[in-house]
Amino acid sequence: MSKFTGKVGIIGNGSWGTALAKILTDNGQKIHWWIRNTDAVSHLKTRHHNPHYLTSVTFPAGTIYPTNNLNELFDTCDTIIFCVPAAYSQEILQLITKEMLVGKIIVSAIKGILPFSNQLLNDYLVSEREFDLNRYVSITGPCHAEEVASERLSYLTFSSIDQNLASTTASLFQNEYLHTTFNHDIWGAQYASVLKNIYAIGAGIAHGLDYGDNFLSVYITNCYREMYLFLEQHFDKVHPSDIHPDFHTSAYLGDLLVTGYSLHSRNRRFGMMIGKGYSVEAAILEMNMVAEGYHAAQCMQVISKVYQIDLPIATCIYQILWERKNAQHVFKQIEHMLS
Repeated sequence: MSKFTGKVGIIGNGSWGTALAKILTDNGQKIHWWIRNTDAVSHLKTRHHNPHYLTSVTFPAGTIYPTNNLNELFDTCDTIIFCVPAAYSQEILQLITKEMLVGKIIVSAIKGILPFSNQLLNDYLVSEREFDLNRYVSITGPCHAEEVASERLSYLTFSSIDQNLASTTASLFQNEYLHTTFNHDIWGAQYASVLKNIYAIGAGIAHGLDYGDNFLSVYITNCYREMYLFLEQHFDKVHPSDIHPDFHTSAYLGDLLVTGYSLHSRNRRFGMMIGKGYSVEAAILEMNMVAEGYHAAQCMQVISKVYQIDLPIATCIYQILWERKNAQHVFKQIEHMLS
């Protein structure tokens, strides 16, 4: 049975990585934390909080061990949690050899498609690093880092082929303000997480274009239907196993709803700027954070063409973001798609 040994490492110090570090340290877990920025490493060591993200979260002395040495992290830890945005993952993954991964448990909190390969992290690790898929866990929502920081009740879903590993990982994070569930649906839950970020950008664009709640409720309903059709009807194309999606979990509709409606959602905020007339470049500069749905929109276009799967709403969002089509005109087309 796969299990944690107590030596846990986190790669990435954005808001999501910081939130997960808070959960684990609140639960008595000591964290080895890889951060690229040497100033941030120094700040965490001396001031015990992240200088750039969730700055209100303070880590008690002796609970975190920040480092910018990736080899040191892998030498020390048996469980590695990836929290780097998918768009920035290539450089880091190129530094990780298959030998470094032997015997490790990999937990993905990326919530995105790797843009340089158009793959989920697990598929990349298996194909490029000969990684044992039974030692892989994915974390999906619905959950916002900001609500974790303020200890407002939140939920996480843990997926792994190895149900003992999924259960063990989930229990490591469970506490009074963080409830967990687990399943074996690694492909479905992760693809749902990718798609909901694209749809959330669309929800933000709709808000920016002054569509109301009535329209948005129908839009979200149709997004969920598109997600369902992608994962259920085309199951054999996107799932290299006989593990069917578990649509009755909050990782699907729940995560779509919170990402599409919440003011904490960076994807929704990014889309709202586009709807209000910002260029993509200006919105990226203004955000100063990664909206995963932006890169996911391009990746899913590639995937949909490879597998010949129709994703009409996601394609419309792609056209606005990457082909620079007029948002108002495209949403007129979306109006006629909805039912």
